[in-house]
This record gives sequence, C-alpha cells and structure tokens, in this order.
Amino acid sequence: MQEGITLEEYKKMDLLRFTTAGSVDDGKSTLIGRLLYDSKSIFEDQYSAIEATSKRRGEEEVNLALLTDGLKAEREQGITIDVAYRYFSTPKRKFIIADTPGHIQYTRNMVTGASTANLALILIDARNGIVEQTRRHSFIASLLQIPHIVICINKMDLVDYSEEAYNKIKEEFSGFASKLDINDIHFVPISALKGDNVVDESDKMDWYKGSTLMYLLENVHIGSDHNLIDCRFPVQHVIRPYSDEFHDYRGYAGRVAGGAFKVGDEVMLLPSGFNTKIKQIDTFEGPIKTAFPPMSVTMQLEDDLDLSRGDMIVRQNNVPEVSQDIELMVCWFNDRPMRQRGKYVLKHTTQDAMCVIKEVRYKMNINTLHRMEEDKNIGMNDIARVVIRTTKPLFFDNYRRNRITGSIILIDEATNETVGAGMII
Repeated sequence: MQEGITLEEYKKMDLLRFTTAGSVDDGKSTLIGRLLYDSKSIFEDQYSAIEATSKRRGEEEVNLALLTDGLKAEREQGITIDVAYRYFSTPKRKFIIADTPGHIQYTRNMVTGASTANLALILIDARNGIVEQTRRHSFIASLLQIPHIVICINKMDLVDYSEEAYNKIKEEFSGFASKLDINDIHFVPISALKGDNVVDESDKMDWYKGSTLMYLLENVHIGSDHNLIDCRFPVQHVIRPYSDEFHDYRGYAGRVAGGAFKVGDEVMLLPSGFNTKIKQIDTFEGPIKTAFPPMSVTMQLEDDLDLSRGDMIVRQNNVPEVSQDIELMVCWFNDRPMRQRGKYVLKHTTQDAMCVIKEVRYKMNINTLHRMEEDKNIGMNDIARVVIRTTKPLFFDNYRRNRITGSIILIDEATNETVGAGMII
C-alpha cells in the first residue's frame, strides 16, 4: 500500500471474497466454471483438458465443474467435498472464490469457506425451490454476518425460463430471510450450464430487468465491510533485529483487525492499560502514515513498554470487552460430541488460552430456526449457544461489530484437531 493513501482510496481498493453455497447438484461448481470461462480467466490447455475429460465420460457439453472439483473423489461422484479456492480477476476487480460443499455432513466446510467472505452466492435449483440446505446455508451466512447475499436461481433452462417459477422462489425466500439478519440481498435467474445471466445478459429472460451476476460481483460496494471505527491491533510478534543497522529497533508486528491507525495517534496497550503514541508504521514496501484492515504492518511506539504476542493496541476511549466468561454461537466440527464441562484449547486473534464449556444454552434447529433448550447433545455440524470460561481474560468485540476480534476456534488438546468455531455474542 502506498504512503499517504486516503480512506476513500482505501475503500475503492477491490478484492472481493465470495463463497458459493447450496444443496448438492444445484450447480455451484458449474457456475464457478462458467464465471471463469466466460470472463476468460482460464488457459486454453485447462479448457482442452476438461473438454477431453467430458468427451471421455460421454457428456454432451463441456463440464465446467471439473475446473473446481480437483479431488479424485469429487470428480468420480460429481460433488464437492472440500473447500476449493479459485482466483480470477476482471478489469474492475479481483476475486477469491471459495467453492463449498452442499452435503449436510460438510456443513463445517461451508463455515470454513464462508468465514472470510464479503458475499455469499446461494444457489437454488429452479425445479426444486427452497430445500433444507438452502435454509441451512442462509442461516449460516446470516450467523457469519456475511454482508451481501446473492440468490442465484439456477437451471432456469430446465423450467423453460419461467418468470412464474422465479417469482415463486423469490417470494418464498424473502419470507424466510425476513427472520434472519441479512441486510443486502439480490436475486438473479441464471443457467450456469448455458451461461444465461452469468457474465452475459440472457435473451431468453427479457422479463428480468436486473443485473447479470458478474455485474453484481464487480459493482457490489464492499468498502464499508471492514470495521473502520474500532481500532484493534492484536500483536503477533515482537521484532528485534539485533543488527548494527537496526540496533535499537523494537517493532510490534500484526494484522490490523479494525479502525485506522495513524502515526502520532495516542493508543492504549492491553492488558497493561499504559498509554503511548505511535512513532512509526512500517510495511515490507517501507514506512506508511496510516494503516487500515486487513493490512499487515509493524508498529513502533514512542515508549519502551512491555508488549508481547496476544496483547492488543487500541484507542484509549474505545476499548474492547475484557472478560473470562464469554457467550458464543458455536458450529461443532468434530465427530466426537462437545463435552459439557470439557476443557479445550482456545485461539482468539493472536492469543492462546485454555477454556471450559460452562453451559450449553440451546441448540438451533436450522430448518425452523427454533431453539432446542432440552437437547444439550452437540454433535458434528450442530450449531449451539454456549458459555465458556477462559483461563485468562480475552479482549474481544461482539462478532456483529468485528468478525476478527469476535471469533474464536476451539481445539482438542489431546488430538490437536479443530473441533469448533465460535462467534461471540
């Protein structure tokens, strides 16, 4: 990032992370393949390879889903199992796509892929309408506070491009979404297989007056998705070069999790509570005057104060919550159920701590959005509200306010497996 960049210029710097979600066979991988192909983001040899594979399998058309389904088991079954990341760009914007699985047993993979997304594409088969997985993935998108949702009503070619079929699904989903915390939602009728309304406008749906999917992806406003109000800088590493050139250098490296830090700003250090000023902000390219999320920088402070990994630099009059008792929504990843009163390793920003599950408040029925307060058995892919107690205080924000300082992961101490992801309430 160049020195002297303004907040307005920062907001225009465009990298859109989006995730695809939907039930099995709704066409997620085909849609991504179509986006890559129609935006001319794949090489000729890649296209030739999937063309030859499609012919060998006796398929009538080139199977663009093969561009993202990289695992052998995925290609054999025609499904997505693990999260596949793909990168492409247009003259307007760069994109990172997380193609996530549709099966219920891979809900945890969907949570992983969606956790950093600015936008979620939720696919609905125009023939089947809203199914259980549509509700499940919409709820998870709402829970993860993904700012923008695009509902792609796919396979319109199989319902003769019917406006009635599109309107019926749109109306039903809008009713369901009104119960969720979703602010920005768009609907696009598409055919990923034929390319209708994906990159190019369809001449078969002249009743649809909205944008194509690619236009939405290129123009959705994401500049305000990061929290630029609450200054949060978790310290990841203390840099002491011990060289002749930088003999007295002491810098605190990390990633800006919120707010804008400027040289000369008065800041507070947590947990000590001491105040000091920012002396200099360094990057790989050289010093800068202002740091925004999600930049990785090294800060030098005017005073020599005790600060180490896991501590946080904030503003004096804007500090996060500090507590050992934390309430959160957890998506359970492991096939071994959550142990009530069980101990787990907790990772939050750059802090590690131990924690105990104090209480399970309720489990969510994702289909009905009802709370099951009697069922305290939390198994794989379940989502529940729990209370934990940590061995040391954490500095955190509500997940709605800051997705970085408001999220944690739980790890089994014995196996070192990640067993859950939590959003602090």
